[in-house]
This record gives sequence, structure tokens and C-alpha cells, in this order.
Amino acid sequence: MSVSSVEAARRALALRLREIRVERGHTAKELARLAGWHDGSKVSKIEHGRQTPSADDIRAWCRHCDASDQIDDLMESMRIVEGMYVEWRRRQRTGMRRLQESYVPLYEATSHFRIYQSLCVPGLLQTEEYASVLLGAIISAQGVPDDTQAAVAARIRRQQVLHEGTRRFAILLEESVLRTGLGGSEVMAGQLNRLTAAMSLPRVSLGIIPATVNRTAWPTVPFWVYDENRVIVELPSAEVTITQPREIAIYTATFRSHAKDAVYGIQARALIDSIMSEIS
Repeated sequence: MSVSSVEAARRALALRLREIRVERGHTAKELARLAGWHDGSKVSKIEHGRQTPSADDIRAWCRHCDASDQIDDLMESMRIVEGMYVEWRRRQRTGMRRLQESYVPLYEATSHFRIYQSLCVPGLLQTEEYASVLLGAIISAQGVPDDTQAAVAARIRRQQVLHEGTRRFAILLEESVLRTGLGGSEVMAGQLNRLTAAMSLPRVSLGIIPATVNRTAWPTVPFWVYDENRVIVELPSAEVTITQPREIAIYTATFRSHAKDAVYGIQARALIDSIMSEIS
């Protein structure tokens, strides 16, 4: 679902470039020759989405197709595509602390958070111990600079938004998230206690989706909805940012469906307590 948004944006850009070439009456080989591209198949690769055009490619394409007036619009489309899909390795290469801090402006600008997690407890509700195990595992797996302690501190500082202003937080967790055993029973016990405490925060709604529920919606990849402006989906290899209203509406509808399957309040506490008794 999330990757399709990126691919759709890429296809739209590729289709527009093809239309410009066809309208001018150039064949793919003619355009490649005019642009000085030694790879005669470059035009075909771009038009079929196998190669992303560079800024210089777009300028040359438009210049040789008498469409210089469209350069700015196409460049903006390219920037949107690039912004939607950001490789984790590139984000992480300077260490996890900076990655944690990079979200602060977005958090501060958001009034209503809707968070769905099917893999792990979201950072806003993590204990230091849980965050340390999780971030340490990511750092080890990705082979990026080890700044676990600083990254954990930055993640914990971000949690201050839970207590500031009038922000609202609607958080949904799959029951499986509470049963991962991340870091062992002691770490998980502390994390479960943290979730119970979070339920008492005045602007936090925490729902747990029981594993045995007759579901309205199937589990999906984790995603965060920021107001009505942006959705961020975290994949193993990349972070996908979605800003198209039609796509955002799909995620908000999915969130509503997940919310119908969740239990809250006393029922959620009872479920957490049951899991706690199993690991203690």
C-alpha cells in the first residue's frame, strides 16, 4: 500500500516525460542523440520507470522538446518522488541520534497523532531500557555508527511532546507487540508498566488489538498519521512519506478500522496485566 504511492508518483512523472517527447515528435533514439546521452536506451529506461531522471536529465529533455516552460513543474514532481522514499541507511549513516532529533520539528508542528504499530512499541511510549535494546539491534544490523546511548537519550527527550500543549495521541498496538520478548522478561515488564501508566495521560488514547478479535481490518505495516497532512510508513529498508490527500484518507480509514478492533481502558489494562503475569 505504501510502496504503491511512491511507484504511482514515479509512473506519473515518467508518463509526463513520455508525453512531452511524443508531442514534440521525437523518437526515443532521437532525443537521446540530441541530449548527448551515449546510452541509447536511457530514454526508454526513464519512461518505463527503470531509471529516475536527474535534474539535468529533465532540463535537457524539456529543452530538446521545446517544453522549457514545464521544467519547474517537472522538477517539483521529481523532488516529491525523492522526498517520499528515503533510504534508512542514508538517514542513519551519521548515527541514530541525529535521526531521532530530525523528527522534533514535525512532532512540535503536529496537533493530532494517530499511530498504529504492529511490530514494536512506538518511540513516544518506550522505556529507556526497551529503546536501548531496540536501537542497539538496529545499529548492529545496519552497521551504522554506534551512538546507542545518545540516540536513546534523544528518543526519550522527544517524549516531552506528550506533556506539552494540547496535542492528542491516538495509539493502537497489536497484542503481538506486547509479546515480542524484546530484551527479556525484565525489559518487557518495565515496558508493559510504562504502557499502563501512559493510559492515565489526559490526551493519550491507547488501544490494544487482541489477537483473538474478529477483525474489521487485517494487520498492516506500522504507520503514523500527522494531523491530516502527512503519513509516514516505516519499512525495513526505507521510510515512505505520503502527502497526497487521497492516500492519506486511505490510512486514516485504515486507522479507524483498526480502532474498532481495539480494546481500551479496563479491558486494555486487563490484557496487559494478563501478559505481565505470564512473563513474571
